[in-house]
Amino acid sequence: MSHRVVVTGMGVMTSLGQDLETFWSSLMAGKSGVSLIEAFDVSDYPTRIAAEIKDFNAEERFGRKEARKMDRFVQFALAASESALADSGLKIGENVEAERIGVSVGSGIGGLGTWEDQHNLLLEKGPKRVSPFFIPMMIANMGSGQVSISLGAKGPNTTMVTACATGSHSIGDSLRLIQRGDADAMICGGAEATIRPTGMAGFCSMRAMTTRNDEPEKASRPFDSDRDGFVMGEGAGILILESLEHATARGAHIYAEVIGYGLSADAHHMTEPDPDGAARCMKMAIRDAGIEPEAVDYINAHGTSTPVGDRSETIAVKKALGDHAYKVAVSSTKSMTGHLLGAAGGVEAIICGLALQNGVIPPTINLDHQDPECDLDYVPNVPRQADLEIAMSNSFGFGGHNATIVLKKFNP
Repeated sequence: MSHRVVVTGMGVMTSLGQDLETFWSSLMAGKSGVSLIEAFDVSDYPTRIAAEIKDFNAEERFGRKEARKMDRFVQFALAASESALADSGLKIGENVEAERIGVSVGSGIGGLGTWEDQHNLLLEKGPKRVSPFFIPMMIANMGSGQVSISLGAKGPNTTMVTACATGSHSIGDSLRLIQRGDADAMICGGAEATIRPTGMAGFCSMRAMTTRNDEPEKASRPFDSDRDGFVMGEGAGILILESLEHATARGAHIYAEVIGYGLSADAHHMTEPDPDGAARCMKMAIRDAGIEPEAVDYINAHGTSTPVGDRSETIAVKKALGDHAYKVAVSSTKSMTGHLLGAAGGVEAIICGLALQNGVIPPTINLDHQDPECDLDYVPNVPRQADLEIAMSNSFGFGGHNATIVLKKFNP
């Protein structure tokens, strides 16, 4: 028996808001979360802007002792997971057994900040000054580990590390765990915190990021002729997935149903995307959902605002949907949130769920001069009311990792 799976809780940590209401209203207002970086001195960097979370105090939220044991990406993961669990109404040990709720919270890079800080200590003061918490704070699985420890979730516990496809892979694998009966509920998504000197320097050296420093809010411009690279973001997007039977039995609010999951490899290049791989991924997700391509109403695009990436995804959508590609609404919310790397898939699946529930498609802001090679309907600059039934979220990562999630407006 394959169980139907629904979304019953959501939690976000983004530069646009740390709660669903603020986050959604910011998206509907077409607000950009991009600004000058304040975390460290960026005067020597080609890119000096990011979608940085500037008003998060981990010590206030978790207490000084606990906060100091967690890298920033883990703090984001736990904060968003707590919010998502509260939103769902699940109480571990009461209306869900601890052994029947699992965690799959991935990160593309993991504890980069901890790595930097401890490496500096090593160089400046020697090996004896390196913290005993260095390794358990830095490793990428500690998002899932700390969420499990803090919330008491004793079910399946895994961590995905597939670059920018991480969040979507985490959701898709959680879907499978519930479908086959290995868990009644999963806390899943992604978290990332790489707005750090090394992270920024690495992406700058790749020439992957925008250098539109004088206009931060206009810098992320997917599918626009004047785009020149992505804007890094940070934060977390966490969903509570639950079997329909379990959710119905406790009278849970249901945002949407997760009906399809696709994944593929480009087997092509470390960083350059291949549209054939992305197209196969979307086709697999559509097939898994048991729908025709014509049923897709909205695609939340990977849409990073890089010249090559946006063109490649446009080609992939056409290969996957055929003529329907010109009829489907496509938008990139990275134009507002920045690119949250491993957390992007979690945040964007949440956006799809809210779009289905509210009947509104979020826009692609800063789309002033559409690239002729990107010739689909990208919902430019303002949100659009729409009767949505099916939404699809794309995530593509370095290494040729592709993931697509399909969500459906919930019908009992």
